[in-house]
Amino acid sequence: MSQPDAQDIAKISRPAGLAWRCSVWFITIVVALGVATDTLIYTLIVPVVPFRLEELGYSGVSGLVGWLLFAYSAGLVAFTPPIAFLSERYSVRQAPLLCGQIALIGALIMMMEASRYWLMILARLLQGISSSVIWVAGLALLCDTAPEESVGTKLGIALSGLSIGALVGPPVAGALYDAFGYRAPFIFGIIITMLDLIGRLLIIERKQAILYGVDPAVSRSAASKPEEIQMQDLVVRHNDGAATLTQPSDKQEIQEIQREFEDSRDVQSAAAEAAPVENENEIEDSAPAFAHRISLVGVLVKLFTSSRAIAVCISTLVYGMILTSEEPALPLYMNAVWGLDSAKVGLVYIAAVVPTLFSSTIAGWLVDKKGTGAITVVSVLFSLPWVVLLIIKKALAFFIVIFALANFGVSAIVSALTAELADVTKRLDGVGYAHVYGAFNLAYGVGSALGPIIGGQLYDHLRKGWMAICLFGMGIAVVAMSLAFCFFGDKPLLRQVLDRMKKSVNTSSA
Repeated sequence: MSQPDAQDIAKISRPAGLAWRCSVWFITIVVALGVATDTLIYTLIVPVVPFRLEELGYSGVSGLVGWLLFAYSAGLVAFTPPIAFLSERYSVRQAPLLCGQIALIGALIMMMEASRYWLMILARLLQGISSSVIWVAGLALLCDTAPEESVGTKLGIALSGLSIGALVGPPVAGALYDAFGYRAPFIFGIIITMLDLIGRLLIIERKQAILYGVDPAVSRSAASKPEEIQMQDLVVRHNDGAATLTQPSDKQEIQEIQREFEDSRDVQSAAAEAAPVENENEIEDSAPAFAHRISLVGVLVKLFTSSRAIAVCISTLVYGMILTSEEPALPLYMNAVWGLDSAKVGLVYIAAVVPTLFSSTIAGWLVDKKGTGAITVVSVLFSLPWVVLLIIKKALAFFIVIFALANFGVSAIVSALTAELADVTKRLDGVGYAHVYGAFNLAYGVGSALGPIIGGQLYDHLRKGWMAICLFGMGIAVVAMSLAFCFFGDKPLLRQVLDRMKKSVNTSSA
């Protein structure tokens, strides 16, 4: 019997559709669908639940909706640390993504059948747990797979799911509620969640694809050949002239090959770290593909001692507060000023959210070109005047246009924040993508927990509650912009400005 060559061994038990199931474009689509589904399910309650609570005889509805939004954020915050730690500790992404989706289906069924407020709270807690998975394991999976030079672009495309979910959720929920009753929006959500589950079942993680000689993070060019050859050489050395593999041992053989492959990468990484380098770019280029693991305490120490990581987390908290502070009040404000019901509130969301479909993708592409600091500052500056103009009570068309422009700027911020965290990971040895996106999720969870409570209370207890919400959002946005200006990027904008001023002074004095 003839001996197998390296190519034969690399193809042993190769899964059907391996090339496209592990590809960057497919992973990007699945993560974008996951983000869209998460946002869609989250926004289902905005136009529906306030009216449902009134039907059930509750008063102070704006405040109650705020607590429902808080329950979602509480679940997200509480379960983000264990999900991030386990996902990075065992380098697994697909399993938590599947578990999270099953939990989401359960949460929707519970919310659909709930006739008591405490059951609604419990359902939203479970939904928050599910949401934490896509934002930790999903974004980590995308960063694992995407080539380094296009991470910002791919994150921007995936995060366009935020706008898609926000666009589809409220109007569809309002229309279904008016036409078929309270259960209809949740049945729609379950159908979308099942489609998302199918996508997650089909993905193949990069570490699994490498078992078969395919690395989706490397283009099919000369740049990928050395690694392919290295994998093949390991296969040949491992078998060392052994007889043809039998089918029962194929999986075990492949796993042993992968362990040997990873061991060789670790040796190369150690050698690269020991070698002197001239600048940060060389450090980045020599970063190990399989970073060594450190304890949870070690991860926290590294994150809390990184000014960039802290700045991103605070900015993310601010982003969460801005995005959610208006949610419990907006339907009530539009009903009070223009007499809109749930269906018409949904239509306003359509008109206002459409422009944001493009902002995260454009921002992600610009981040790869111009850096995270500049794009964050520009995005905030763009949104500030429109947030102020939302205070003015004019025609409904005027409000929709201003609301759309404000959302366009705000939604662009998240692409820069996630790309900045991906870059921070490269500078913190032992800190993985799941760790930093766990921190991102925690910060956003705290912000999205505080936002609805603050917004709901301001609207319920102040005579000009909507004005107070808008001014509050404007004030904290300036905080995020200042942090981005001072800390984002390898060379923050503040340092660039100071260097130019120093250079100008030296030139004039000379």
